[in-house]
Amino acid sequence: MSRIGIGYDSHRLVMGRPLIIGLVHVAFDYGPEGHSDGDVVAHALTDALLGAAALGDIGRHFPNNDPRWKDADSRLFLTHAVELLKHAGFRPVNVDAVVVLERPKLAPHILTMRQALADALGLPLDAVSVKAKTAEGLGAVGEGRAIEAHAVAMIETI
Repeated sequence: MSRIGIGYDSHRLVMGRPLIIGLVHVAFDYGPEGHSDGDVVAHALTDALLGAAALGDIGRHFPNNDPRWKDADSRLFLTHAVELLKHAGFRPVNVDAVVVLERPKLAPHILTMRQALADALGLPLDAVSVKAKTAEGLGAVGEGRAIEAHAVAMIETI
């Protein structure tokens, strides 16, 4: 049996925070405001995986009022989601994410993101897709004040 889940995340960008996207540090003066490292791609993928198995959402498993997750590496969220899937009798098949950000340009980092995510999820590189888009100047993302990501994940029974 196969299932599909979707995920979404967004964060305000603030001066002085590291910009982590798809488990990769991207040099930039602004980063996501958030309780953990604010990696919108990892968060959206975590929600997509959990949703596909009807296991709740990232906030249920990693509440933003729990000090254990303060500045946490989002790799932990993804690997935990994969473990939860395994205990529920599922495994990830493939994932696809879109990150929306005006700057910096992400094209030079996409392959590194895909590989880092593939490693964290236990998937081959060709089962992990990351795409970067801009908001064409529209809204908070388009004005450079925010970042967002959308994701979909397919899982199957083990």
